[in-house]
Amino acid sequence: MTQNTPTKPASFYAIGLSYLKADAEMRGKFSLDDTSKIQLIQQAKKEGIESLIVTSTCNRTEIYGFAQHPFQLIKLLCENSQGTVEDFQKVAYVYKSKEAINHLFRVGTGLDSQILGDFEIISQIKNAFILSKEHDLANAYMERLVNSVIQASKRVKNETEISSGATSVSFASVQYIFKTVPDIADKNILLFGTGKIGRNTCENLVKHSKHDHITLINRTKDKAEKLAKKLDLIVKDYADLQEEIQKADVLVVATGAQNPTVDKTILNLKKPLLILDLSIPKNVNENVQELEGVTLVHMDHLSQITDETLENRKKFIPQAEAIIQEISEEFITWTKGRKYAPTIHALKAKLNAIKEKEMQAHKKKVAHFDEEQVELISNKIIQKITNHFANHLKDENTSVDESVDWIQRVFQL
Repeated sequence: MTQNTPTKPASFYAIGLSYLKADAEMRGKFSLDDTSKIQLIQQAKKEGIESLIVTSTCNRTEIYGFAQHPFQLIKLLCENSQGTVEDFQKVAYVYKSKEAINHLFRVGTGLDSQILGDFEIISQIKNAFILSKEHDLANAYMERLVNSVIQASKRVKNETEISSGATSVSFASVQYIFKTVPDIADKNILLFGTGKIGRNTCENLVKHSKHDHITLINRTKDKAEKLAKKLDLIVKDYADLQEEIQKADVLVVATGAQNPTVDKTILNLKKPLLILDLSIPKNVNENVQELEGVTLVHMDHLSQITDETLENRKKFIPQAEAIIQEISEEFITWTKGRKYAPTIHALKAKLNAIKEKEMQAHKKKVAHFDEEQVELISNKIIQKITNHFANHLKDENTSVDESVDWIQRVFQL
């Protein structure tokens, strides 16, 4: 005869890896495209995960969700990417409950970004939530949490100067080009790939370069044509890539391919070439560096560029952290309320039932029983008792689960 053991309640976890410990190659192994994200979500649903969101950018891949053990989420990530559990253990992190909540707030407000104050990640978090909601994998807890992080992100952006000036990898890449390449306005720039970082880089370059010196190439030509029309740029066919690289002084690669699309075999250079690889996984083979005159720079190098603007932003970290603390505490208070509110209501109902029973008994025994006065006094006492329990449960040092269990057992709720 088998004995049913109670299921352990699920906890909220954040699992993943980022630029802080994982280099671009390792981040590439764990990167998830749109199809992989949907497959991961569908698998999570089949495996009984209550709610999760998944984000994958050039700088991080993360899952936030409910599980009885974090390995349930790690398994989902590894089975839907090229990463292994062994790889994960070397470079990744696992946060639980309050630490997981705090991590999501720091990520969403740009404090954990590769370039401090980069707010591009918040749109990724929003999109991750929308995707999970479309697949019925976003519960009320997750919705409230994501909305709280969005609120914190807006306030940090509006109330501090942590994002003053241009931000993000695209900003750093343009800054690097201007510092490294003399007379950039007269040089030929080729942008291969029109993903978000590529588009942002291109827009920044247009502000400081001649339009007729920038050429776009994308596997899907219509995407390049849309951007070119907006910025008044030249578009070439994918078949012209090798020829256009020969003309370029600067090549910016920002494709979403899973394997390198540029290597030394397609470079037949007649002049020096600066290559910026802004792709995850890397889309430029390291062997290009074997050719004379080629300089290859990856986004991890770009993030190390510090200037006065970026240094100045650090002054506003305490202000941003205060905003995070305020909003995250409001969220945690709400989560505690969700846990104990039903118990407080049940306790109040139980005390009212005891009151009614005693009043009925005393009405039979006591002549001239003042029911109205007894009702008034009893209700005040019941309210004070339930308030005492509620205040105890609201205290940050209280273990809500244990206290709720104790109240339920004592009052047989």
